[in-house]
Amino acid sequence: MLAFGGFLIEWSFSRHPHFLRILSRPIMSMHTQSHKLAIVQLQSTNDTEHNFRQCQSLVHDAALQGASFISLPECFEFIGETTRDALSVAQPLDGPLFSRYRELAAKEQVWLSLAGFHEKGPDEAHIYNTHVVVDPKGSIVAIYRKLHLFDVDIQDGRISESQTTAAGKEMVIVSNTPIGHVGLTTCYDIRFPELYSCLAGHGADVILVPSAFFPSTGEAHWEVLLRARAIENEVYIAAAAQVGKHNDKRSSYGHSMIVDPWGMIIGQLGKNENQYCLCSIDREYVQSIRQRIPKWKHRRDDIYGRPIRPQIISYRSSSG
Repeated sequence: MLAFGGFLIEWSFSRHPHFLRILSRPIMSMHTQSHKLAIVQLQSTNDTEHNFRQCQSLVHDAALQGASFISLPECFEFIGETTRDALSVAQPLDGPLFSRYRELAAKEQVWLSLAGFHEKGPDEAHIYNTHVVVDPKGSIVAIYRKLHLFDVDIQDGRISESQTTAAGKEMVIVSNTPIGHVGLTTCYDIRFPELYSCLAGHGADVILVPSAFFPSTGEAHWEVLLRARAIENEVYIAAAAQVGKHNDKRSSYGHSMIVDPWGMIIGQLGKNENQYCLCSIDREYVQSIRQRIPKWKHRRDDIYGRPIRPQIISYRSSSG
């Protein structure tokens, strides 16, 4: 990152084809402390080994560029042709597949957000769509299971996620990470602003939205939803996304994006697979926006109630 002419210059990177994009936003303060967040864009398949290798490569590269927290997209480890395919690959979080990603976090000494993992569910007919945060020691810090399941009839087809996926029951914030207090969501959750108000209202500086949007909904809604959630909650929104054709029945929109609390896009990818975008997260900037537009003080909780408190996991390193 460079300071030039009153702007912060950020980069996004691709392994193939070569890709460089310069993005900018006004500098609020040259003296604030910030940490780098990377969002990764993938074209996952039904080959879990291939998927792990591309994640491994991009996480390694992002870590070398200084990322302390890296978010992978929904279904980073597997995308099949049908929802039933997910049942066949589901594993517990202490199983061999997820353990490899924990080892990757420890090897690269980074935080990993791993969303859309196909976790074994409450019965043989259902899995959980699980978003896990792992620390640089490879320890599981937080587990969020997707609350809102994608049962829709859209241009890309009729989808019923609830046929094979059990919904979660709890909102989650991880506090005291290098990039601040982090709210966890997944994909379709972005359409439910109440969830984001609860997370931001209870201290989230950044809300992660790892996703696998379909092309039709992505083209019409993706950017609007992400920027709206950032503006109305005065938080960073970071959305790592799946991209491209996964198989004959499934494609994803891509366009991974990081939006700042003012609603400005400070990091964005396009339609190419195997990329990552690196941006600085400034908690003082979050607070400055909330001071300038103190909407949280103006809420009419007497009319529509206070935001429900999520589970807040306060991180403490075992090393003290």
